[in-house]
Amino acid sequence: MAQGAKRVRVFLGGQLVADTVHPLLVWEVPYYPTYYLPRADVVNGVLTPSGRTAHSPSRGEAVLSTIKGAGAEAVDGALEYPDSPIEELRGHVRFEFAAFDWFEEDEQIFTHPRDPGVRVDILPSSRHVRIEVDGVTVADSVRPHLLFETGLPTRYYLPRVDVRMDLLSRTDVVTHCPYKGAAEHFDVAGHEDLAWSYPTPLPESTRVAGLVAFLDEKVDVYVDGVRQERPKTKFA
Repeated sequence: MAQGAKRVRVFLGGQLVADTVHPLLVWEVPYYPTYYLPRADVVNGVLTPSGRTAHSPSRGEAVLSTIKGAGAEAVDGALEYPDSPIEELRGHVRFEFAAFDWFEEDEQIFTHPRDPGVRVDILPSSRHVRIEVDGVTVADSVRPHLLFETGLPTRYYLPRVDVRMDLLSRTDVVTHCPYKGAAEHFDVAGHEDLAWSYPTPLPESTRVAGLVAFLDEKVDVYVDGVRQERPKTKFA
């Protein structure tokens, strides 16, 4: 748990629901935080208790509320822990992230709040990167961009002209990253969801725009002729 420094605003259907400069970042799962906002910074009258509750072994009994705004509705979209054993959570509201539009300062954010302990660096490189699937070379490049993200293995983003795009089939899957944006996904040589690309990444990640990355956990990656050990991550 950490005190956030950013102004955070929450909207539903274009209507302001909450506006605070005192957000709490709470790690309910190990991988990313969620925001808890002071109840005093929630717009009066937008929370309607639904009469339902939810229990957390660590946070206690939660009271659920429904939010209505400008023709939109988020049923049980907010919860509070009025008697939580974690004192810092009392007097705060957690909104279900996917049901609302979120802004940090004046920039909209997606998927979940950015972790202040995570850094993303994208560097151009002249290293020779080759990707194999079932012994077949599906990408071969000496102009990759290497993406370094705290807590994750290095990802190699390769120009499409260096990728066997004839072996890739775009799927309907779209995933979202709060640091990079919306990614389109590809099946590769008959294997599901082995590659992805960010057609229009967020401003801080524009260096990977249109480049293709592969799931190193399930392909063979050679860097300067040396086969890399497959990383073990939650994505495997």
